[in-house]
Amino acid sequence: MSNSSTVGGDGTLYYKQNLQRSCCPHYTMRLEASAFKSRRDQRKALNRWNKFILGPEYIRRAAYLCPRTREEKKHRKCNFDLLAAVHEAEYSNVKRPVDPKTKKLLEPAHRFEVNLEGDSISQAKFELFLKYQTKVHKEDVSKWQQKDFKRFLCSGMKRSPADPKSTEKKLGSWHQCYRLDGKLIAVAVLDLMPSGVSSVYIFYDPDYEQWEFGKLSALREIALAIEVSYRYYYMGYYIHSCQKMRYKGSFRPQYILDPESNTWDPLDGELATKLDERPYVSLSHDRRLAAQDTPEPAENDATEADAEINDEEVSLFDLHMPGVLSLEEVKALDLDHWLLLVHGSFVHMIDLVGWETMPLDNPQSVKGIIAELAAALGPDLIKESAVVLFD
Repeated sequence: MSNSSTVGGDGTLYYKQNLQRSCCPHYTMRLEASAFKSRRDQRKALNRWNKFILGPEYIRRAAYLCPRTREEKKHRKCNFDLLAAVHEAEYSNVKRPVDPKTKKLLEPAHRFEVNLEGDSISQAKFELFLKYQTKVHKEDVSKWQQKDFKRFLCSGMKRSPADPKSTEKKLGSWHQCYRLDGKLIAVAVLDLMPSGVSSVYIFYDPDYEQWEFGKLSALREIALAIEVSYRYYYMGYYIHSCQKMRYKGSFRPQYILDPESNTWDPLDGELATKLDERPYVSLSHDRRLAAQDTPEPAENDATEADAEINDEEVSLFDLHMPGVLSLEEVKALDLDHWLLLVHGSFVHMIDLVGWETMPLDNPQSVKGIIAELAAALGPDLIKESAVVLFD
């Protein structure tokens, strides 16, 4: 999927939340990697980690054996180089001169390695995931089986190129694996798209919680977006009322996807103020009401309307869900020639028996199901996709 910013996903399951009817709306967020401006706390977290990896003895001896020039020291003090800092403590980048005292190579305190690997399942990943879910999220260990973990985080988009060592631009679902002294301590689940690095999930060994892996992984993923020209970095969902997610908003400049217009608004000023006041905000909606001089519907009116809706019996079009095409907008699409995969062969929807007479607004009919899918995906994805219903 070349553009999945308007839908969310776990593994091969994609979904679109109705933000207007949610108690805690999940907003899609992104930043342009090349415009990223680091904050002091983010730089501090990365520098602390690098010092932990290298160790005080290595740092002291390396300063003597491999001294920096005066210009290098001045530049380092006055400038923060994200790409250099992210890779500084990786074992392959650590300088290891011969120590005259020991006649041996100078070694850091720890061997730190980060590799981008396929999103395949392994026992080490599963055990780390269980430890994280039970210790950090307080979940019961019985909730997760290997098949659930595989569906959730190990069966995403098709990868290309297939070889992780290839120098070609990587696309699809990948695991960025962090290893310390040979032990897997963190896994960042990433979807790599032509124009974006999307953070799906991060799980880590709770024994290393003090090192702020949320910040460390985000900085590394921003660096990846810059290095390989993915352009945008998507930090997953943002829930303004969730304190654990507030750190995401500190990676600036951050933008939030408007749930109704699918345009991007900066997460500051007007938007941030309104999110403090109410859970659901669409600036395009507010501006439209202001232009029409129309008051916002009372909250109790919306609640009463929701109570009359039975999700199992009504069409998606009756919900007036933000970001979903209306029935009239779907009627304007060429659904007749949307591809359908049937037993290994592609046909058009219009080739289905009875297609032309099926009601578009009946959620129980094939045409109604297709219409709702089109409304959620939008016209661009329809042109790039095919539907599988019967295989």
